[in-house]
Amino acid sequence: MEKLYEGKAKIISPSDDPKILLSQFKDDATAYNAQKRGTIAQKGEMNCRISGALFQMLEKQGIATHYIDEPAPGQMRIKAVTILPLEVVVRNIAAGSLCRQTGLEQGTVLPFPLVEFYYKNDELGDPLLTRDRILILNLSSLNQLEQLQSKALAINTHLKTFFSRCGITLVDFKLEFGLDAEQNLLLADEISPDTCRLWDQSQTDPKARVMDKDRFRQDLGDVETAYQEVQARILSQLETTSS
Repeated sequence: MEKLYEGKAKIISPSDDPKILLSQFKDDATAYNAQKRGTIAQKGEMNCRISGALFQMLEKQGIATHYIDEPAPGQMRIKAVTILPLEVVVRNIAAGSLCRQTGLEQGTVLPFPLVEFYYKNDELGDPLLTRDRILILNLSSLNQLEQLQSKALAINTHLKTFFSRCGITLVDFKLEFGLDAEQNLLLADEISPDTCRLWDQSQTDPKARVMDKDRFRQDLGDVETAYQEVQARILSQLETTSS
């Protein structure tokens, strides 16, 4: 198919309808700003299914997303949006770069959810931005920034509750948003073990509890098994909820 865009995790292609695009999820895995590369078997199909399930769950909670459906394994039909050049990160527990930058001990429960904004710019290393830097760079309007903050916190509330029912702790996660033709702000990209830190509540060992891409980043092994377990728990919980 013709490509409109190819990123680290997905290929975006046009459809017969200019308002609808096709997103093909890839098995490629990257970490540390693509300095580490590899492949996770069946990752594309799993992340597509997980993302689709979570998008549908969030839609029922009143969160507008770009999701339409999944016409084939690993492929998602999405509403065409212009992606804002910001990664919105929500943190509930200290991990990763937050520990390195602040000295907080990994696993420290934060007193409130922390919302951070990162510039989607590989050449600059996706730097952390302040509100005023975002406005100076004209990456978002003040109104959009306030919407991003409130939507991210609402999504966090829904996801934390849902993952907890799956026996999973939502440590932190990354979101991306886009504007449709009517300038509506929609949740876009994906929500998956690639973009979330997920800890198994039944495990106490810091390495054994990891159910996300940190298994790839840190060479912990059993990456595919962890993704499969996340998918199984999510689909099982959704089935239980709907029945």
